[in-house]
Amino acid sequence: MLPLSYAEVNEPNVIKKVTGNPEMKKHLEDMGFVTGAVVSVVSTVSGNLIVNVKDTKVALDKQLAMKIMI
Repeated sequence: MLPLSYAEVNEPNVIKKVTGNPEMKKHLEDMGFVTGAVVSVVSTVSGNLIVNVKDTKVALDKQLAMKIMI
């Protein structure tokens, strides 16, 4: 398992686990980052990511991306 921040651009990955405190996990789950969902990185800028999850593009900072394990 690796954090999402280490994913290759345009490579589909399956979310294996979402970590963090309950509030952070709920926030990420509300955005579609749930176990089993397919996610791919669209682009990276200074460690921050734009990702595609459930046909939606979402911007994540590096701290949040480290909580999503693929």
